[in-house]
Amino acid sequence: MAKKEKKEKKEKPLEKMTTKELKEIALTIPGLVGVHGMNKEELIAEIKEHRGITDERKEKKIDTRAIKKKIGQLKLAKTQTRQAGEKDKTDILRRKISRLKKKTRRAA
Repeated sequence: MAKKEKKEKKEKPLEKMTTKELKEIALTIPGLVGVHGMNKEELIAEIKEHRGITDERKEKKIDTRAIKKKIGQLKLAKTQTRQAGEKDKTDILRRKISRLKKKTRRAA
């Protein structure tokens, strides 16, 4: 039997390419000026526009006020469960508060 045919090399995702690789691709685009002055995000945007790729996922805006309001509610519930002597529920609420705090820090 014949050897397996070599699979065509797939191009790695644009986001994982280096700026140098992106500039090489951008130089092949006709009518694109100022490639060497662009940063990685600009290069990716121009290449995607030329190839007709649309971003399917858009960044979700995190409403920090709503999160902080939720944290306040959870803190009240935590103090109530602590006074009631429910250690397990108190720990669960503490972890939820911690996760929400991390979300607000990432959003900033």
